[in-house]
Amino acid sequence: MPDFAFILAGFLVGLIVGLTGVGGGSLMTPVLIFFFGFKPHLAIGTDLLFAAFTKLGGTVSMARQRLVPWKAVALLCAGSIPAALGSLWMLQRLGPTSEHVQHLMTSTLGIALLLTAAATAYKVLAFSPQRQAAEVAARRANAANAAEPRHWSLPVLLGAVIGMLVTFTSVGAGAIGVTVLLLVFPHLPLPRIIAADIAYAVPLTLVAGLGHASLGSVDWPLLLQLLAGSLPGIWLGSRLVSRTPERLIRSALSVLLAWAGAKLVLI
Repeated sequence: MPDFAFILAGFLVGLIVGLTGVGGGSLMTPVLIFFFGFKPHLAIGTDLLFAAFTKLGGTVSMARQRLVPWKAVALLCAGSIPAALGSLWMLQRLGPTSEHVQHLMTSTLGIALLLTAAATAYKVLAFSPQRQAAEVAARRANAANAAEPRHWSLPVLLGAVIGMLVTFTSVGAGAIGVTVLLLVFPHLPLPRIIAADIAYAVPLTLVAGLGHASLGSVDWPLLLQLLAGSLPGIWLGSRLVSRTPERLIRSALSVLLAWAGAKLVLI
């Protein structure tokens, strides 16, 4: 497969991420499996480090704008990082290339894509401009307690679930993560929710990705080619976002993700 095809795939995924904010893992991993024929463990391991590097730039930018709620990030990491390490230990014991683990990864990836499709559709259907305006007003009224969760244990427990899901599938720290944050931190402004989702995903995907690399599940030349395409794509998408029908794009993506998830579950 020519190198240009991987660079183009990275660019297109980056463009969609820049336009919609939907996590690259839910897009890149199915592309690598369905279109390029990579084994699930290689697609997932490579995509984890792809996500870590692409989200790092966003975290630095948002931290400079003081948008990152570090307390929320710390609570999520307290659950997700140990869960990722435990999942890596399980993969190491079972062997990432074994037929049983490959089937587990494929089925779990399918479930994660279905959840991401549901979360993406939820944001399209539930977050009308009127509702967003009402929620902004409610969050401003509770600004003093914005970074407080409903209960301190919820982000830790749900972070652990996401940590396991991300380690096994590379999917979960995008649309699913935002949905969890909206439920657990109901008074946190939307820009800070997005910032928290991006920031906690960096250490999670880095730990999980390096763990996969130690198991030989990362294709380093492929990673460099994907990054070479995705970074310009994210830059372009973020500048076109105000000129595109975001709700229409998200709706189409939710259908596509649901199709890919169902296909993986039924394999």
